[in-house]
Amino acid sequence: MNEKEFLSAFQIMRKETKKRNFMQSIELMINFRGLDFKKAQNQIDVKVIIPHATGKASGKTLLFAKDKHFVDQMKDKVDRIILDSEIAGLKKKDIALLATEFDAVIAEGPVMIAVGKYLGQELAPRGKMPRPVKPEPNAALSVLKQMSSVTRVTNKKGKFMPVVQVVVGNEKMEDQQLAENSVAVFNAVASALPGKKHNIKSVFVKESMGPSIKLGEKAEAKE
Repeated sequence: MNEKEFLSAFQIMRKETKKRNFMQSIELMINFRGLDFKKAQNQIDVKVIIPHATGKASGKTLLFAKDKHFVDQMKDKVDRIILDSEIAGLKKKDIALLATEFDAVIAEGPVMIAVGKYLGQELAPRGKMPRPVKPEPNAALSVLKQMSSVTRVTNKKGKFMPVVQVVVGNEKMEDQQLAENSVAVFNAVASALPGKKHNIKSVFVKESMGPSIKLGEKAEAKE
């Protein structure tokens, strides 16, 4: 699939979708064939760096830190800071909330050991283990900016269905941006498959409350 095919599908999608009183997400669905997803080696779980942030996440940021000077510098730059000395005392329910509440999680290098020891069991399965950073504001903010453009594509959650569905943007974004994000996701997923593009049956795009538009020469819509 190339940008031209996605652009055509997005144009039809916008014509076929009713306006809502909220901002709709734009979703990409990829259906597979010839794969047994009960086998671990066939399950999809890839992280893709996309050209344009999707706007899906709330953008809340969490920092685990130890250095007092670094903490003082980051107080107004992240939504929450948890000190190294506080980690061991966090309860299981509090850790679970961290995994759902924060979209980007970073940790000062030396604190990663404590995070792994006390929080790893809860954070790792949810893909929320922090990225290590140097105790320098500019370096930390650079990592956070990069993380906002990373999206996870997986069918490991729940039943292993022969499909993945991922948000590639929102209705306020330009079609060109959506197309570039979609191509990045499609290529990353295809590269992760044993048979590459031969394992892909079909591709659809849609707005949250709109019909699915199939990519192809006629780009048909289905409810």
